[in-house]
Amino acid sequence: MKTYKIAVIGGTGKSGKYLVENLLEKGYQLKLLLRHPENFTLQHPFIEVLQGDARDETSIDKLIEGTDLVMSTLGQPKGEKSIFSDAAKNIISAMNYHGIRRYIVTTGLSVNTASDHKNEGVKIATDWMYQNYPETTADKQKEYEFLLESNLDWTLVRLPLIHLTEENFPLETNLTDCKGEGISAADLAEFLASQIEDSEYIRKSPFLYNVKE
Repeated sequence: MKTYKIAVIGGTGKSGKYLVENLLEKGYQLKLLLRHPENFTLQHPFIEVLQGDARDETSIDKLIEGTDLVMSTLGQPKGEKSIFSDAAKNIISAMNYHGIRRYIVTTGLSVNTASDHKNEGVKIATDWMYQNYPETTADKQKEYEFLLESNLDWTLVRLPLIHLTEENFPLETNLTDCKGEGISAADLAEFLASQIEDSEYIRKSPFLYNVKE
């Protein structure tokens, strides 16, 4: 296995912590962008920490420089304007500048693609997000549009409710519909890590979810 150096955004978030631990176990070197590095307690020789913000072009540029690919589990900071399209714009620009192509990123169920056949439950959930969180929901769609327009080898993983558990459950992916109501954070981390070497979902937006046995 090639020893990649991975730029990670959102690595201290709820699901991001699981991803960071999974990548370290697999022997990857990580470069983490953190708003508050003083709150980050994980010490590891394979971790390099950069203080900065995903909205800041210079922070993203410094993060991505010298890495092989980029992974993001970025969440929405409370009380701020939506971050997703701003971050995406900076990431796409910096990746182009540094000649890095592979970008693996998570988003919600509300993102729509041209080939979707969402079931009634997912349609209702999408409508609910637009009614209750109109700004961030529209901004996540904008992030997807930015990726479509880019020439990166991106994978945008669409997720239902994330359960913060180390447990593993049967897993399914689907390009047109989400047929499960949740995803284990450990399963999510494992799937994201698997995409580093896998080209099946390049420039695609799979739904990822656990299924009942």
